[in-house]
Amino acid sequence: MEEQKDYRMSFFKPTTEFSRVNRNLVIVLILIWGICVFGFQILLKIMEKPTPEKTLVTFERVWSNVKSGNASTGEKVEFADCILSVLGKSTLAAKPDKKAVLNSALSWVVYDLMSADSLRSNFFGEIAAFEKIRSELTDLKDPAYVSAKASIISKVAPMLGLENYSLKAKLLPLEIKSAGMETFTQDNKDKLHGIMSLYLTHNQSILTDTVFLGFPFHYFYTAIFLLTLFVVLCWVYSFLIDRVHARLGNFDKPKATN
Repeated sequence: MEEQKDYRMSFFKPTTEFSRVNRNLVIVLILIWGICVFGFQILLKIMEKPTPEKTLVTFERVWSNVKSGNASTGEKVEFADCILSVLGKSTLAAKPDKKAVLNSALSWVVYDLMSADSLRSNFFGEIAAFEKIRSELTDLKDPAYVSAKASIISKVAPMLGLENYSLKAKLLPLEIKSAGMETFTQDNKDKLHGIMSLYLTHNQSILTDTVFLGFPFHYFYTAIFLLTLFVVLCWVYSFLIDRVHARLGNFDKPKATN
């Protein structure tokens, strides 16, 4: 009987010279790619150093006085500005419990900044009315909603030293809540510093602070260099495997034409 040939191939157990060279080349290129990708992430982790934003430095400077009730008007304004800086972060939307603490802190300090009891009473009623309008809102262009929002901004923004058209000013009607406006509970006070530290502290190093070709180096490396490296490694593989074909005589040369 005719002997049957075994055509099975294994990447890890090559049976020919070409297969062995191909396997070794692929492994080397994958190792280079893996080291460049994961090695850089490990290096970032090793070199990182928790660095507070300027906003956190300001918050920590005024927080003890605000917490104890001994803060000046200027310190309360700085405190409110710090809270607004964190409330403006998009990542906070997924953390309603943390946002509630910040809302409570902002509402309390704005209420406290109002000098007269009559102003406080009117403002409380205005916030409660705005919350009702917002809960029933079907159109963001609703005149009652737009008017109520503008009224709150016009009252609070100048008090905090904000321009009416600024992003922080536009956050005010959405983040000030009537519930808990008159008191800032001890439980919320205990949680606030941790929340501020969480959102205002970032891991930095020379790899993140260095600017290269207009980009932070870590961004350039991961978003541009690694993509370019992948293309280069593909080209290197094609170039070297062609040489292996030629050396081992497995490269089919084009036939000459008359």
